[in-house]
Amino acid sequence: MYPRYIEQRVREALTDTRVVMLCGPRQSGKTTLARRIAGNTLPFVTLDDATTFAAALADPVGFLRGVDRAVIDEIQRTPNLILAIKTAVDADPRPGRFLLTGSANLMTLPRVADSLAGRMGIMRLLPLAQAELRGRRPSFLDKAFAGEPPTSGTSTVGDDLVEAVLAGGYPEALTRSGWRRRQDWHLDYVEAILQRDIRDIARIEQIGTIPRLMRVLAEHSGQLANHSGIGAPLGMNHVTARKYVGILENLFLVHTLPPWYTNTLKRLVKSPKLHFLDAGLLAALRGITPQRLRRDRTPFGPLLEAFVLGELLKLAGWADDRYTFAHFRDKERNEVDIVIEDGRGRIVGVEVKASATVSAGDFSGLRRLAAGAGERFSSGLVLYDHDQTVPFAERMAAVPVSTLWS
Repeated sequence: MYPRYIEQRVREALTDTRVVMLCGPRQSGKTTLARRIAGNTLPFVTLDDATTFAAALADPVGFLRGVDRAVIDEIQRTPNLILAIKTAVDADPRPGRFLLTGSANLMTLPRVADSLAGRMGIMRLLPLAQAELRGRRPSFLDKAFAGEPPTSGTSTVGDDLVEAVLAGGYPEALTRSGWRRRQDWHLDYVEAILQRDIRDIARIEQIGTIPRLMRVLAEHSGQLANHSGIGAPLGMNHVTARKYVGILENLFLVHTLPPWYTNTLKRLVKSPKLHFLDAGLLAALRGITPQRLRRDRTPFGPLLEAFVLGELLKLAGWADDRYTFAHFRDKERNEVDIVIEDGRGRIVGVEVKASATVSAGDFSGLRRLAAGAGERFSSGLVLYDHDQTVPFAERMAAVPVSTLWS
């Protein structure tokens, strides 16, 4: 079993918080981690069991009667149970009463968010990070915010980097032998999400269009979110397309990066940017294989950008500090793929390049970001397919992608 570095944070939260929610995409490893934390001390209840689900749905209050502490798996299947949990933890506010797992972001529902405000800690578990797969604890974020270029020990470049990106991080997919079996798993996964989780959290009139929508979104990954353009091939207006994208985001399949802006810079683009959270899933939806990339490496750029964003979000998930993520673009097309801000307001810019060479021109967006951030700017990094860290200017460097896990 691979280490999950968020585990210590979850255990700490259970010592001082009444309810802890561990949320993330289905098959990311939430249930496995929750069972490990539960051990022999906490009852484990899963709402994926038909009988248990029916009981919780019919009488949430009665379902919890007599329950002292418990792990409740896949809580998104019965949101009304959260209201009963609120009543239970208000009557008995001891910490560690409930550890919940959920494959949907229920905090987007106002009734749920309001009911457990101040009572619940929320943590996100994404699919396996490269650091977890390799058993390493990287210092990428610490060094970047300290203004020190991260360095790589054992580097992953070329075909090895392509293999890591196409494999993704879903534990079950990684047990498959070869890219074809892995891509079959990813496509079956999308079908399963359609049949189960979407129906649990939303009423969708055109549910049969979701697989086609996922493929359209795959072609838009790494681009500004244009809901009219996304919906057009499916006969959707921009309102419906925005709603459906929001549902897929609540299921942790896609992620929209908001724009970073400051009053010191004018003419900034203020549209969000769309990404998939797992590069393996994205590759499967786009039909990208190692053989195809050997003939034409062009499609690797959006895959690598999604991969890097996913790795950074995972690093942030178990870090001590709080980080927010955005992207930067101005009307002159200066852009930075990922802008990270820490709890002190410091800024790190990350540009992703799928080649083995970097030039001064690749830092144009980072220089513009630095000008806007001023003293808050900590460093600007271009992540590229190489094994050497190369300084380009003060607080600017080209660094290997593998510094994210070494």
